[in-house]
Amino acid sequence: MKSIFGQRILILVPHPDDEVVACAATVGHARSLGAKIFSLYLTTGCPALSTLWPWQRKGYGQRITRRRQEAQQAADFLGIAPTAWSSRPARQLWRQLPKVLDEVSSIVTRHEIDQLWVPAYEGGNADHDGLNAIGAMFSANMSVLEFAEYNWMGGVVNSQTFPYPSADVRTIMLTPDEQRLKRHGLQLYASEKRNLSYVNVTRESFRPLAAYDYRKPPHPGVLWYTRFQWVPFRHPGVDFTTPPMVCRAISCLLQGDE
Repeated sequence: MKSIFGQRILILVPHPDDEVVACAATVGHARSLGAKIFSLYLTTGCPALSTLWPWQRKGYGQRITRRRQEAQQAADFLGIAPTAWSSRPARQLWRQLPKVLDEVSSIVTRHEIDQLWVPAYEGGNADHDGLNAIGAMFSANMSVLEFAEYNWMGGVVNSQTFPYPSADVRTIMLTPDEQRLKRHGLQLYASEKRNLSYVNVTRESFRPLAAYDYRKPPHPGVLWYTRFQWVPFRHPGVDFTTPPMVCRAISCLLQGDE
């Protein structure tokens, strides 16, 4: 049976740690079949300096440096090759989709990529959803796989499952050794320990990129990234992006509008 994996795979990483959350064990499966796997880090993983409390801003550069160091350790651990590191803050990727598309296109050409791995369109993070749409721009000419990470479908934490499963979903049930290795990969991101406690390490789920209607949010009700927007003041830990804003940005990308 032909492998579902490409031979030169590029993981589009919206924030350093997503490569571990989404597909740490799957990377091992693909590499065992001879795949060469690259990664492209499209934000620093840290929100913009202006969004932080004043007393948090002094060590901003050190936070970015630490996150990149953790990502390099994780890449070495997984056996993947980083191709580029963006200085773009987290929560800005979805706002800059045309630029992101150009960056991805350049790396795809330079490294002769034959398959992309992207986060699922599931409302876990606005940057993830925008990057899923970037994957859709390539799907006519190459294989694109999407990976479930986390969503708030039904008002509960769902990890490593799609909001709307389909017959073509591939689920890898991690062996005890793979679970141990994935936990270690997550632990390498010590700066994100509090934010990674939700990750299910017993399985990973992926499928060929589904045909989404990006004019609509990924699922009804509250999305993961909007679940704390009831906070009555601007808090650095809360993303105040709204789903209609993301849908409009994606629609502009797909229509070729700047």
